[in-house]
Amino acid sequence: MKIYLVGGAVRDALMAQADAARAASHADRDWVVVGATPEAMAAAGFLPVGRDFPVFLHPVTREEHALARTERKTAPGYHGFAFHTEPGVTLEDDLARRDLTINAMAVAAEHADDPARAPLIDPHGGLRDLQAGVLRHVTGAFAEDPVRILRLARFAARFPDFTVAPETMDLMRRMVADGEVDHLVAERVWQELARGLMEQRPSRLFEVLRACGALRRLLPEVDRLWGVPQRPDYHPEIDTGVHLMMVLDMSARLGASLPVRFACLGHDLGKGTTPADVLPRHIGHEERSARLLKAVCERLRVPTACKELADVVAREHGNIHRSGDFGAAALVRLLERCDALRKPERFHEVLLACECDARGRLGHEARDYPQGRRLAQALSLALSVDTAAVAAQAQADGLGGAQVGERIHQARVHAVAGGLRTDLVH
Repeated sequence: MKIYLVGGAVRDALMAQADAARAASHADRDWVVVGATPEAMAAAGFLPVGRDFPVFLHPVTREEHALARTERKTAPGYHGFAFHTEPGVTLEDDLARRDLTINAMAVAAEHADDPARAPLIDPHGGLRDLQAGVLRHVTGAFAEDPVRILRLARFAARFPDFTVAPETMDLMRRMVADGEVDHLVAERVWQELARGLMEQRPSRLFEVLRACGALRRLLPEVDRLWGVPQRPDYHPEIDTGVHLMMVLDMSARLGASLPVRFACLGHDLGKGTTPADVLPRHIGHEERSARLLKAVCERLRVPTACKELADVVAREHGNIHRSGDFGAAALVRLLERCDALRKPERFHEVLLACECDARGRLGHEARDYPQGRRLAQALSLALSVDTAAVAAQAQADGLGGAQVGERIHQARVHAVAGGLRTDLVH
């Protein structure tokens, strides 16, 4: 039995060695065991946990160890694979089935504490590609799993200075043309999309998917935004797709959560359906965006937190941008439409998504966003109202039902009107 550290931990250690400013990440170490059987692993104290293929937990570290394996495609889609494990499967066999050359390097377990200085097992030139900044597929087996297109795009977002090898881009285009991405299950698409959105430069995820044609198949609502013009006085970058990429990268720059980044992705989908005869104006695109976003969320089974935040941002981002001119009554109505009084923390994320939208424009990247501060203050003032006391007084005055709600609403308007600082009005 021989154990090797493979994949990301080796890659990241080598990158950290080459760039002192980059920290190596060993949070998810990937171990491969060669020359063992499930019975031998169990006898050594490893706990079996794998369902699709033999994976075991180390008796001390509890890290996952997988038996070296080969795989063969048996049917379309992610689940259509047969995995083969036996003591004769070599480390090189296992590395050959991996996605990218930079993820197909290994070191022996005894050198795992310092993989950057260990003898490197690198049968596919991963170190060369790492040093050159190239994302390249390992073998033609890459084409058997369409999830790998998404994974490569995600790595492009993580390592934005890396380029995609021309032969790999050609292979991905053939996979798209052959209909491979049409078999992807929603859960895997969402999983890779969510991970890519959280990378250093999420725009690269979509640029790569668009370049190989996969974005048009997976997210046509996003793909159609390129080439759609906007008013240059509001959007100097003009192209809606370019604007969207700038918004996504601003969300990463501001350290936004996944729900905020997904809301940024979906906030302008309606601009892709604006009639040509009214361009470059996009009147009513907010409601169209919300409808398209609902379909995307159903198709990809997007988690509720992401779906609900994105819906609010799609419907209300225009009003939030214009809110600097709103009086107290309009501000409170906006807060109520956003359900901010019940979900104040979510509303702060709505404001962050809107800030990303406002600053994700050419020449506006460093601009202030006073609307966010003003609305945050308005929310704080509205929440300061003792609604129980207002309701009790309303009932004492003989009011009931909707009249009590209106009395509370007016109390919030009064609190906002009286408390907003004039230096935040514009």
